[in-house]
Amino acid sequence: MDEPALNIRRHVPSPPEATPSGGPSPDAPSKASRPDTIIEAGRRRAPLDFSELWEYREVVYFLVWRDFKVRYRQTYLGVLWAVIQPVVSTGVFTVVFGRVVGVPTDGIPYPVFALSGLVAWIFFSNQEMVRRVYFPRIAVPLSTMLTAAADLLVGLALIAVTMAAFQMAPPVQVLLLPAFLLQMVATALGIGLIMAAVNVRFRDVGYLVPFATQTLLFLTPVVYPSSLLSDAVRPLFALNPMVGVLDGMRWCLFGTPPSWPAIAVSLLVAVVVLWAGLAWFARSERGFADVI
Repeated sequence: MDEPALNIRRHVPSPPEATPSGGPSPDAPSKASRPDTIIEAGRRRAPLDFSELWEYREVVYFLVWRDFKVRYRQTYLGVLWAVIQPVVSTGVFTVVFGRVVGVPTDGIPYPVFALSGLVAWIFFSNQEMVRRVYFPRIAVPLSTMLTAAADLLVGLALIAVTMAAFQMAPPVQVLLLPAFLLQMVATALGIGLIMAAVNVRFRDVGYLVPFATQTLLFLTPVVYPSSLLSDAVRPLFALNPMVGVLDGMRWCLFGTPPSWPAIAVSLLVAVVVLWAGLAWFARSERGFADVI
């Protein structure tokens, strides 16, 4: 059974020695003795204590609100940047991959196809990741994730507008879209927790993440469909958990044929990544304050 995050015990000092006359010894402290509260770290922690996270829910709320205000502070366009970024990127990819290269998109207009991938990718790649006062430190990366979720909602609304402009109606399986969004959040949170824990001790991660994210973009079917790959390769390709997310999202939004084996592999990888991230973060967080 996992031990609590903190072991709290009280130590009551012995009363001051008395003199023969019955009064306190001259060497005794003048103030009344008070119990000392000693807080010690437990030897083991559960990967995620939901009750503790709920107890500090106000901390999560204020972290999310702070991040949201800071993100667009001192900008003229404010939250419009959440629209401009995917729109401009979609335009560039449409010209390069849609017109020049002529990448097939399973019959979907290229702007809609690329936008559906970019909205998910922007959320996944949007990670920023702690101090001595105790609170569940997982609240920090969790608040970053929730803040990015606001941009995700803007992006989904933008997809809906673009689909309407191309006179496209989503199929009935659009009702399953939240399941793939949840898989995307689990993947991003798991990887974010691992990177946050490693970055505390090895600052090289700060240089590695942008490079790795840029490289992973082209190993993910953001600007091309995974149907371009052979059936033998797709399950291996799906070791990238975002492959299953994007295939599932496009099946929900556009009805494109899904590769269920690839989606199953991506889902399994996403679960493993989330579990590993929670376990590693919980194991590492006790030393964060000493390192930072």
